[in-house]
Amino acid sequence: MVLERLRLDGPPRKVVIVTGGGRGLGKAMAISLAEAGADVCIASRTVSQLESAAAEIAAAGGRRPLIVPTNVQKREECDALIEKTVAHFGRLDVMLNNAGIGDRRGAGDRIQDLEDADWHDTIEVNLHSAFYCSRAATRQFLKQGGGGVIVNVASGTALRSSPQSLGYAAAKAGVISITKSLAAQLVGEDIRVNCIIPGYVAQSPAQNDDEVSMRKQRGRFITVRRLGEAWELGALAVFLCSDASSYITGESFPIDGGGLAGGIAPTGFAMAETVEASRA
Repeated sequence: MVLERLRLDGPPRKVVIVTGGGRGLGKAMAISLAEAGADVCIASRTVSQLESAAAEIAAAGGRRPLIVPTNVQKREECDALIEKTVAHFGRLDVMLNNAGIGDRRGAGDRIQDLEDADWHDTIEVNLHSAFYCSRAATRQFLKQGGGGVIVNVASGTALRSSPQSLGYAAAKAGVISITKSLAAQLVGEDIRVNCIIPGYVAQSPAQNDDEVSMRKQRGRFITVRRLGEAWELGALAVFLCSDASSYITGESFPIDGGGLAGGIAPTGFAMAETVEASRA
């Protein structure tokens, strides 16, 4: 019974949109959702990444996903993403808002030096996109008669200080907050809204010995003594998108190897071992 509720192949088969699905965590979650039986649409701005990801998803799930190049900073493109998905698959069941960036502009700037444009760029990609896509998806859910799932992706950065990433931390905290408020607002329409909060997770398998060594160094201070792997988010995504999580809404799920529970070093300080190594 439990395993049946985790399946996404219906009837009817679940239709899932994954933003930021062309690479990294988004691609990994899209692969898991396809393996569980969902029809998947992946969206991002880079067509070449979408094409490559589509081939991997098709190999895993047996069906090629729909790809829709989308700039999630633009409201009209988010609306079009939902429209194109419904035109192709006939319905929408899950909106997975994964698209995000770090402070690609203004990274490391102190507040007195941070430009308006850099701040807005980070907020738009990480927070506005979740709002735009959730709004468009909700309109479609209601048009279908109600019922649906929204899954947002935040970051552990939202739960602790991050002086090097003011915009990113603020935006991801907003994602957690909008998750709770939307869940309460939409419960009467049978629309569930939850949030995944990744910690330190490798976006892709290590490509060489240097990357393996770097990941071991970064992972040794996490409670489980390693970085997470992208595929490990997939199982949580499947659970939250499936009927197995029917009694869960408004919740946020850290998946960080116990990083927050174990007390990663406070911001602005370095581990003693790291300091000693740098002196050697």
